[in-house]
Amino acid sequence: MPETSFQGQIVDSEPASDVFLVIGIPGSGKSSVSAALARRFPLGAHIEGDHLQDLIVAGGHLPSPEEDLEADRQLLLRARNASVLARSFHAAGVVAVIDDVVVRRAHLEYYREQLKGLPLRLIVLAPAAEVVSRRVAERDKVLADDWSFLDEALRGELAGEGTWFDSSDLTLEETVDAILAKG
Repeated sequence: MPETSFQGQIVDSEPASDVFLVIGIPGSGKSSVSAALARRFPLGAHIEGDHLQDLIVAGGHLPSPEEDLEADRQLLLRARNASVLARSFHAAGVVAVIDDVVVRRAHLEYYREQLKGLPLRLIVLAPAAEVVSRRVAERDKVLADDWSFLDEALRGELAGEGTWFDSSDLTLEETVDAILAKG
């Protein structure tokens, strides 16, 4: 077997054109849209917030409607880790697409601080509540709680932030086309 050396290999190259942060409530289509969006680029990476949360295999606290300071801390840790990955991919010329449940201004501002200096494109997926309810009921992923109240928080706290898409009547591909068309 020939000997291979990584010495002299360059990981970083021309930085990527964009970093996307795709947000919305559970069931809004973030993961599906983000994966499809990342696939549209010659080099694209999908960074899924839920998967980063799953890396905590002991002592994990999932977000819940009740106050849980440790869950809040872990939510910010997940945002920081997603941002570290996005920054690394960006430097290597890979378009990073982060998806996460972000409905509070403070959480969004934390992401913005972590991604400062990158060409960030904030995408807000906001389909109609009845569409989200149907999607949640049809999917394999089971949610522990009814998160529909988050829609009100998202629309109230983040109105006017980023580019909003009501994907209620759009297919996955049509949603990605619409995001890319907004360039």
